[in-house]
Amino acid sequence: MSTTSTSPTASGRDASLPAPRPGLDLYDTTLRDGTQREGVSLSVDDKLRVARRMDELGVAYIEGGWPGANPKDTEFFARAADGQLQLANAELTAFGMTRGARTRAEDDPLLQSLVDARTEVICLVGKSWGYHVDEALGVPRETNLAMVRESIEYLTGLGKRVFFDAEHFFDGFARDGAYAREVVLTAAEAGAECVVLCDTNGGAMPWDVTEIVHGLVGELSCDVGLHFHDDGGCAVANSLLGVEAGAIHVQGTANGLGERCGNANIFTILADLQLKRQVPLVSGAQLERMTEISHTIAELCNQTTPSISPYVGHTAFSHKAGLHASALAKAPDMYNHIAPDEVGNRQRLVVSELAGRSNVVLKGKEFGLEVDDDQARAVLAEVKRRSAEGWSYEAADASFELLLRRVAGLLSSAEEPFRSLHYRVNVSGGDGEALPGDGPAEAILAVEVGGERKLGAGEGNGPVDALDHAFRNAVNGTWPQLDRISLSDFKVRILEATAGTDATTRVLVSSTDGTEVWDTVGVHPNIVEASWLALSDAYTHAILRVDWKA
Repeated sequence: MSTTSTSPTASGRDASLPAPRPGLDLYDTTLRDGTQREGVSLSVDDKLRVARRMDELGVAYIEGGWPGANPKDTEFFARAADGQLQLANAELTAFGMTRGARTRAEDDPLLQSLVDARTEVICLVGKSWGYHVDEALGVPRETNLAMVRESIEYLTGLGKRVFFDAEHFFDGFARDGAYAREVVLTAAEAGAECVVLCDTNGGAMPWDVTEIVHGLVGELSCDVGLHFHDDGGCAVANSLLGVEAGAIHVQGTANGLGERCGNANIFTILADLQLKRQVPLVSGAQLERMTEISHTIAELCNQTTPSISPYVGHTAFSHKAGLHASALAKAPDMYNHIAPDEVGNRQRLVVSELAGRSNVVLKGKEFGLEVDDDQARAVLAEVKRRSAEGWSYEAADASFELLLRRVAGLLSSAEEPFRSLHYRVNVSGGDGEALPGDGPAEAILAVEVGGERKLGAGEGNGPVDALDHAFRNAVNGTWPQLDRISLSDFKVRILEATAGTDATTRVLVSSTDGTEVWDTVGVHPNIVEASWLALSDAYTHAILRVDWKA
């Protein structure tokens, strides 16, 4: 793989350092290190799906887990070997540790589990910090060196490609550099294809990383890799500087998942290297799928892609200030560091009390609407009035589109599909064993459709679910598209924490038809009314969008 180097002046890099070398590889450890994030637990089927998505992105290696350490990972590798995981781009890698202190490599059960995983590539972890060898392993340091050497020699003797993760390397190097160096030299001499320098505690700083990596690249007889955690907020920066210093193997996780503060975000590293450093790692078409893949994996991991995540976050290319929007109308690249579609994301214009007319005009264009200056002024005045009451449309595009159409005269009252008349909600109390409010909720709701009053009743798990059932029963098939609509997310925020139970509540509702998702907002001191306002917008948008898209 060839690379294109920019000039020292353009890139700001130290001219004494080598440019990134050909063959730079990204190694994904989401399925092992990433699952150590609190709240993340993947089934075997989930792990297979995550692996397929990362393979579609084009990473070079996918670490599937630790066979032999737990039944789930063992099953994953068994199913992968039996043909249930067909990878087009990546090499599946099994992770494990060096032999036990009192067993021979060929007799070690965990090493045998790695062999049984039937992967060509194996990543072994071993201690490189003398303090850990003394206290955690409790063996002589020479024994640890033998464990590293013999484990690698055994696996390479079986024809396996072996990477060696030098655990706690940067801490070990800072406190006992001679021993840390001896460990990685031993691994290289034993036949490791790549020695990976691990910042297991996440505290390494960029000014140290460059010097350390540069020195070892010139000293080791094998490739040098990197594995950084983000406890000091420098995981991505350290990875990039390590590449500049000559490392050609970089480990990371999807969305930076991992223990404590997480691992280096492999999506950010990929985009930085390919778009900023011109290192061709994946095809343009693969890079364009990165945002979608990020959000899919987040969902599988029961997480969300952080909205501010570089490149793939929901707000990565959002603009709120009126000055920005005005400039973007003239030159879209003026306030974007890349074209959002290069990574499959999109530019978003946010309308708030800080917005200007340009925000409204450009937001209208996103909806396929032409809005003149007078209409934009009226919409902006209404947004600012509502903002003072606690309304926010930054994360509720569907509600804003309805507001824009209504205020600008593009949606008349006669065109509204329904009008809310009144509703009543009852929530059952506890029965002595259940907590108060745990019982079913009941709702009765009246709406006007085409001049006709319609009444519906519903029961659900809580007032919002009950209102949803009541509305659907009231309109009773009037709009068949509602049958495909479901609520996908529901968020509540108290806006005046000091007001106690009188506080204003903001509710955000996400709805989906199975393909697209739209967000609506409701604000009111009564949480049920705030929820109903958000639901009403969600139904209205679902009904009208069929005509808007026609």
